[in-house]
Amino acid sequence: MSTQQPLADWPLKIDMSVVWGDMDAYQHLNNTVYFRYFESVRVELLRESGFIESMEQDGIGAILRDTRCRFRAPVTYPDRVHVAGRVREIGEDRFVMDYAIWSEKLATLAAEGDGTIVCLDYRAAAKAPIPDSIRARLEGYR
Repeated sequence: MSTQQPLADWPLKIDMSVVWGDMDAYQHLNNTVYFRYFESVRVELLRESGFIESMEQDGIGAILRDTRCRFRAPVTYPDRVHVAGRVREIGEDRFVMDYAIWSEKLATLAAEGDGTIVCLDYRAAAKAPIPDSIRARLEGYR
């Protein structure tokens, strides 16, 4: 990813303010907060793609299988970050989402990561195929 144009080619973006309480003893953003930022953009994707509605209506939702983060620059208070997400690949019952966090204060990519999200039938407690209507919406986030 180019750090010259912050996240311009990413289809899903949210902006967040870094809060003082998220700093750790080493005077930078605690590593767990990056995962919360990833979660925020992931939940937005689940909402926009129809997973939240599907969960409420049919019990077909999504669950995070795994996630990881590569920390590139220490974010500190005060700052504003741009958190971005996109779908990298879609399988029958899962998709992989990429994440990026851009720091305004540092004018650089602060972290990047990914996560695998599995479609789950919560009523049957079993994996399920991604519904066609949701799959079509996910395609728009590549």
